[in-house]
Amino acid sequence: MVRYVAEGASGEIFDPSVGAGAFILAARRTLGAGVRIRGWELDPQALEEAKRAGVPDRDLASVTLGDFVLSPPAGPLRAIVANPPYIRHHRLSSEAKAGLGALSSRALGRPLDGRTGYHAYFLLRALTLLAEGGRLSFILPADTFEGISAPQFWRWVARNYRLDAVVTFAPDATPFPGVDTNAVIIMLRRVAPEVEFCWAACMREGRPLLAGWVKSGFAAPFAGIRAVRRNLAEAVETGLSRAPAPPPSGANTLLLGHVASVMRGIATGCNDFFFLTGERAEQLRIPAAFLLPAIGRTRDVAGEELTPEGMARLAVAGRPTLLFAPDGRSLDDFPAPVSKYLRAGERDGLPVRPLIAQRNPWYRMERRRVPPFLFAYLGRRNSRFIRNLAGVVPLTCLLCIYPRVDTAESAAALWAALRDPETLRGLVLVGKSYGGGAVKVEPRALERLPLPPAHAAALLSSGARPPVQPQLGLWV
Repeated sequence: MVRYVAEGASGEIFDPSVGAGAFILAARRTLGAGVRIRGWELDPQALEEAKRAGVPDRDLASVTLGDFVLSPPAGPLRAIVANPPYIRHHRLSSEAKAGLGALSSRALGRPLDGRTGYHAYFLLRALTLLAEGGRLSFILPADTFEGISAPQFWRWVARNYRLDAVVTFAPDATPFPGVDTNAVIIMLRRVAPEVEFCWAACMREGRPLLAGWVKSGFAAPFAGIRAVRRNLAEAVETGLSRAPAPPPSGANTLLLGHVASVMRGIATGCNDFFFLTGERAEQLRIPAAFLLPAIGRTRDVAGEELTPEGMARLAVAGRPTLLFAPDGRSLDDFPAPVSKYLRAGERDGLPVRPLIAQRNPWYRMERRRVPPFLFAYLGRRNSRFIRNLAGVVPLTCLLCIYPRVDTAESAAALWAALRDPETLRGLVLVGKSYGGGAVKVEPRALERLPLPPAHAAALLSSGARPPVQPQLGLWV
C-alpha cells in the first residue's frame, strides 16, 4: 500500500489513522529516511503503542491529535494510506451520526444509510481531501462494498476517481488472522476514470508477494495472486469485494425475488420473556391461543427439513419452542394468567427496552404467516435453505421465504431450485462477507439471488413472475 501511494507522494505520505504506526514503519522500511510522514490520530494511547512498536520520536512529532473525519486537516493531500477504525453504526452517538450525515450529503448529494459504519466515512473524508493526481490506498472491511449504501457510494467514486486495483484475500491469506472481518485493499487516483481496473484475489499469505505485484504495476503474473481486468460498472453492481459475476444466462434468468418474497424472522425484544419452553408455558398457565410454535436457533435445525418430530425432540431436550404472542388488547382484557405475566414484565422494565419501546402496546408481538421455507442467513459453511414442514414461525435467526404463487406445484419447483448446490454457490454474489468465509445475507439481498437456469422453465410454468433484466450503466 505504501509502495503504491509513494509514486504520487512528492516526498510526503499522510496517514489519517496512525494507531500503532504500521504505515509509518512500512514507509521507513520501504522508502528510507528521506520520506516525510504526517499523520492524524484521535487516541493519544494509540501513539504510546506506536512508540513501543518502534516508531521514531521525529515521526510521532508530526502526528496531530484530532478527529480526522469531523475536524479534518487542510488539504489537498498527495498520498493517503490508511487502515481506518472499524466502528459499526451501533456505537456512534447521535451527534456523530448527524455530522457524518452532513458530510455524505455534501459530497454525494444525499446522506448514506444510517447503518453505514464509521470506516466508510473515513474513506469519504480522505477522498474529498485527495489532491488532483494524488493516490490513496485503504484497507477496509468487505461490508464497505456490500452494504445498502455501497452502490451509491461506489458509483460516486467511479465517476470521480480512477480505480487502479482492488485486492481481496482468500480465508487462508487474510491479513488479520482470527478477526471476523474480510479485508479488502483499494488503490485509486484522483484522475480521469477508466472503464476497467485490476481485480485480484490473494490466495496465500506474504507481504513480498503483494509488494512485488504492486511494483510491477499490477501487470506481472505472480504465483498466489489471481488477477483479472474487470469492468468497473459490473464490479460496482456486483460489489468490489466479490468475484466477477457470471454473465446473464438469457431471457429466462430468474432471481429469487421474481418467485418469492423474503422477510426477516420475528424480533421479540426479549427472548427470555417471550420465547418459552412447554414446561414454562404450562407453569404460567398461558392459554394455547397466545402461543405459536417457533424456532429460535439455527443450530436447532439439524438438516434441510424442520419436521414436527424435530420440534418434539427440541421440546424434550428443554429447548424453547413456543412464542408468547399477545395481541394489542388492553391488559385487563387478557385471561388472568396472561395479564399477570405481562404485569410482571412491566415490573421488570421490559416496556423501556429499545426495540420493545417502539411497539404499542409494548407486548404486542410481531406477526408472520408460517413460511414454507426458511433460510439460515449467517454461517461459515452452513448457510442453507430449510423446508418448514413443522409449521413454525422463526425468530430473527432465520429468514422467511414466501412463494409468490401459493400452489403445491410452485412450492415444489421452488424447493428444487433452493436445494440446488448452484443456488448456494450464488450466495457470495449477494451476501456480506466476513472472516473465515462467513456470509450474511439480508432479506432484500436474498431476493437478488440468481436461481439456476435449469429450474427456470418449471418455475415459470408454475406462475412465477417473468424476470426484468438489470441494465448496467457506465459512470466514466
